[in-house]
Amino acid sequence: MKVILPGGSGQVGQILARDFTAGGDEVVVLSRGETAAAGRTVAWDARTLGPWASELDGADVVINLAGRSVNCRYSEENLKAMMDSRVDSTRVVGEAIARAARPPRLWLQSSTATIYAHRFDAPNDEATGILGGNEPDVPAYWSRSTDIAKAWEKALDDAATPATRKVALRSAMVMSPDRGGIFDVMLGLVRRGLGGSAASGKQFVSWITDRDFVKAIRFLMSHEELSGPVNLAAPGPLPYADFMAAMRAAAGVKLGLPAMKWMLEIGAWAMRTDTELVLKSRRVVPGRLLAAGFQFESPAWEPAVRDLVKRWRETAPR
Repeated sequence: MKVILPGGSGQVGQILARDFTAGGDEVVVLSRGETAAAGRTVAWDARTLGPWASELDGADVVINLAGRSVNCRYSEENLKAMMDSRVDSTRVVGEAIARAARPPRLWLQSSTATIYAHRFDAPNDEATGILGGNEPDVPAYWSRSTDIAKAWEKALDDAATPATRKVALRSAMVMSPDRGGIFDVMLGLVRRGLGGSAASGKQFVSWITDRDFVKAIRFLMSHEELSGPVNLAAPGPLPYADFMAAMRAAAGVKLGLPAMKWMLEIGAWAMRTDTELVLKSRRVVPGRLLAAGFQFESPAWEPAVRDLVKRWRETAPR
């Protein structure tokens, strides 16, 4: 099988690349400069057609993960870069598929669970979930994130690829023991005694382990009845305070200093990031995966985080 991974040199892309190459598949990573550790790297600019497009001709699946990191200050410049990098890369992948003599049968396009509304009252699944952007009780600029997510999915919908099944991956945070990933960063805070509640601590956290993420990708590849938006999130989202308490317990850390909202604002400024990433309540559940018969290895956070900490320690640099 030939797998194309636009934007596959990042953490999530490399999780997939390692799994596919270990299974004997051919993996091609489209990268704007960084050479991927796993997979054959081919250069692209994520905006215009070029020699890279020939790699899609005869490929089995394209998994597009390209897009500027959201871990930044939400300045106008950065928000524009987030929008353009997602829409442009999706558009040009669609153009390459449309021009292929033998187009891939499946296009899995990265999206985000952030497309859903900030809410506490009920979970968001694909059928009944509420899309964000009109919540009355959140900072006005939070709508920019959902605007980006909606434009991202519209670029996928607009692509003229009738021979290729398309799936929008509304993914929660992918938790893996890899260094530099979101779990590594959060565990670092916990180990320094900073893993307490943030603001009220009632905001929900949606997540999925690296192993379930890979398993879900393979499930989508084999289930041709699934197209359109699919939530990639474990069925057990939980409030931030409980999420961090489980991390502390798994790491053997008793103290977790809480952070008030004003403290988070200062910390976000110092770390060149934005408080929306912590304060937005993302209560997302995998309705379509569960209905199709997908079985999670790690549906609940407490056993999942114990396994993640164990694997993180086993891969510690020596």
